[in-house]
Amino acid sequence: MAFTKQEKKELIDGYVNWLTKSNAAFVMAFNGMSVKDITEMRAEAREIGGELHVVKNTLVNIALEKAGLENKGIFDEASIVAFAFEEAPSMAKIVEKASKTDSFKIKGGFMDGAPIEVDQIVALAKLPPMPQMRAQLLALINTPATQLVRTISEPARQVAAVVKAYSEKAPAPAAG
Repeated sequence: MAFTKQEKKELIDGYVNWLTKSNAAFVMAFNGMSVKDITEMRAEAREIGGELHVVKNTLVNIALEKAGLENKGIFDEASIVAFAFEEAPSMAKIVEKASKTDSFKIKGGFMDGAPIEVDQIVALAKLPPMPQMRAQLLALINTPATQLVRTISEPARQVAAVVKAYSEKAPAPAAG
């Protein structure tokens, strides 16, 4: 399918926009994928605030230059790019899961404007989801504060226990 110069310019501008607005972009090669596979991946990407696009390599290479990103030669065969506009680890999970099939292979990508390798994308996919990471961080931050409050309040609790035990043990003297 041939594109007009105007259509090519619009595609390049769209690629530049996606590359600059996304937190990460993961590139995959594809071979023998079904429409069902790509539709499912696109739906998963949309659920987490991302997008998945089959791209024209020559136009993406121009867009990389315009976006100021290093061209590592990963756009050399049929390519799909997963753009993570919100959570890069969640998009990496989708990409990594797809790469376990015969249809897709991770080629590399970009994160915060810097190139990243396949093993980095796989490591990113192994991170827990953002809500779980936040909960773990809050628990980690909260633990010392809880221990501090417990340590500070313990002497007062001990004094109160002694006073209570003493008051229960000795009867009040009769007034005279």
